[in-house]
Amino acid sequence: MPPAPPSPVTPAEVAATRRPVDEASLLPPRVFHDPAVLEFEQRAWFARSWVCVGREEDVAGPGAFLQVVVAGQSLLVVRGEDDVVRAFHNVCRHRGAQLCSEPSGRLVRIQCPYHAWTYTLDGRLRRASHTQDLVDFDTGDFGLAQASAAIWQGFVFLSLDPDPPELAGSMADLWQHIDRFPLAVLRRADRIEYHVDANWKVIGENYSECYHCPGVHPQLNHLTPYDKGQNIESKGAWCGGWMELRDDVHTMSVDGLRHGRPSLPGVTAEDERRIYYFLVWPNLLLSLHPDYLMTHQVWPVEAGRSRVVCEWFFHPETLAEPGFDASDAIEFWDLTNRQDWVVCELQQRGTASMAYTPGRYSLMEDMVHAFDLMLADGYAADGTTTRFPPRHDKWRAPAVVGTR
Repeated sequence: MPPAPPSPVTPAEVAATRRPVDEASLLPPRVFHDPAVLEFEQRAWFARSWVCVGREEDVAGPGAFLQVVVAGQSLLVVRGEDDVVRAFHNVCRHRGAQLCSEPSGRLVRIQCPYHAWTYTLDGRLRRASHTQDLVDFDTGDFGLAQASAAIWQGFVFLSLDPDPPELAGSMADLWQHIDRFPLAVLRRADRIEYHVDANWKVIGENYSECYHCPGVHPQLNHLTPYDKGQNIESKGAWCGGWMELRDDVHTMSVDGLRHGRPSLPGVTAEDERRIYYFLVWPNLLLSLHPDYLMTHQVWPVEAGRSRVVCEWFFHPETLAEPGFDASDAIEFWDLTNRQDWVVCELQQRGTASMAYTPGRYSLMEDMVHAFDLMLADGYAADGTTTRFPPRHDKWRAPAVVGTR
């Protein structure tokens, strides 16, 4: 793998962001617009980090495969005969033809459509006709190029780094806040894909605060008031917190009711009254409800365009109930998503103005600041990890300032 490119954003440009939130300024606007910045992010972050690309249920059973694109590279995620999930670059070792064009399916073997070089499900070259008399040709040297694959809580993560750190290590202390939820056994009920005219980081920032909720999301703010919740101190490549449900609300849905859906196994009495939001570096958003999980994968397309995949997961026993219907939750979040895309696109357009200079964070945006610190540290690339504890004092009543 080629070395990571030098960052086009200098430490000086993000120095103001790396200060405590009550002193800090937002990221420089060019990080949302400059194609060179996105190219750096793709090669230095998306190619080298663990990136979520799907769920184990997407590759259920030997031969099941999923084609994904990470940092511009097409990869095949395949479950082998030995039940191991592996990832391969979607390219034949002969003349470089793409092996598979379908987004998903099931294979008995991996065969190049050009000259029929054939590979086993674990990537070994099994057949290459008319090569038996070649000098110094060993099929063992021409297996598929492999990427790193790992499973966490039923999610499939890939890294193009040939020697990435352990996935659990990058998660650090996130497991303490997640493991009581049975995420690995949950199954998908629905999926909606969105195309948003905004930089992927704009969407991550938007997800990380509810400062905008009273005006942008009146339906959401009715269920979980924007000023009721708390963020969690993180020691890993993630940030997150929770919002509190109103007393007469039981989940996030059109009417705040569950319509017979039971709580997920492992949910505590405390969890029953909370919705947890976690941003897992770089682009996985986890929204944990008492009765279901919603996720977003945010994928950069261009500096000013993103693809967002939103999915809803429920316990298999709940899905199997006669008359199961999750439309109340899906319709609620589809509306909320579309409300968010409007303001994200407004931010994308506005930050391109020559008049815009980085604003200041409000204390309601300390989780935005936590996400931006991961970005700023990555741009600075000086080996420093910048962290500050959440600002729980933000919930106090604002002082009244005026004149007589």
